[in-house]
Amino acid sequence: MMISVCMATYNGARFIEAQLKSILVQLKTSDEVVIVDDCSTDETVGVIKQLKDPRIRLIENASNHGPIYGFMKAIQYAKGDYLFLSDQDDVWLPNKVDQVMAAFEKQQAKLVVHDGIVTDQSLKPIDSSWNHFSHRTPSHLLFKTLVKNGYTGAMMAFSRELVSLILPFPKKLPMHDWWIAVVALKHHMKIVVLSDKLMYYRRHAGNVTGSHKRIPEMIKFRLRMLASLRNA
Repeated sequence: MMISVCMATYNGARFIEAQLKSILVQLKTSDEVVIVDDCSTDETVGVIKQLKDPRIRLIENASNHGPIYGFMKAIQYAKGDYLFLSDQDDVWLPNKVDQVMAAFEKQQAKLVVHDGIVTDQSLKPIDSSWNHFSHRTPSHLLFKTLVKNGYTGAMMAFSRELVSLILPFPKKLPMHDWWIAVVALKHHMKIVVLSDKLMYYRRHAGNVTGSHKRIPEMIKFRLRMLASLRNA
């Protein structure tokens, strides 16, 4: 059984080495980390290449497309039976892969999501739970998830069976993790929500997740998601 870790990077040189090392130590020689770099202007690509790990597959975009496109492209290139999504700036705890894979194998899950410890940029804990910190709790109800996304991509993994259903991502998709969750719910796939904190979720000025949207924009996102879901 092969694992693919899918990552989108952009100007992540400060934290990418620590994140990749925390991931690679948990993977087998037959696993892979698929990284799509979105035209970084810092040393992100150089740091990745310096690791010289044959399990890393680096794809460099010719132009900037944003993180959602990056994740879609990484998923498209992934060869694994199970796909883990990863941000560029977090740190996985040593038991993350084993815990998530146990949910797939023992509970026949198709999508697994877990909790994390929220930290500042120096990995100093801010909150013992991302779900508590963000007021985002994964729900097994489709309508509730459409109203408020409780799924965080950096804490998500899913079976290859879901790939053909989620790709290609709809145009102008608000968030990739939201889309993956609602598609899984629509198709009644088994979702396992782990209370375990399996990573340090680093918060800093450059984070994409957690940015605030205006109410009209939020309503537009939900209507767009609902329209896209009809064809998924």
